[in-house]
Amino acid sequence: MGILIIMILSSVFLGALFLIIFLISLYNGQFDDLESPKIRILIDNDIENITD
Repeated sequence: MGILIIMILSSVFLGALFLIIFLISLYNGQFDDLESPKIRILIDNDIENITD
């Protein structure tokens, strides 16, 4: 019965930890830019290698 209490407390702790990490990243603007990941594949980064 004691292991059940430990498992419940650890799962609640991990859930709260992930929620805090998510809220911190949300507050810092991690999810603000929704447009550039869609067009990042179209941007050519090898232009300087072509001119060399």
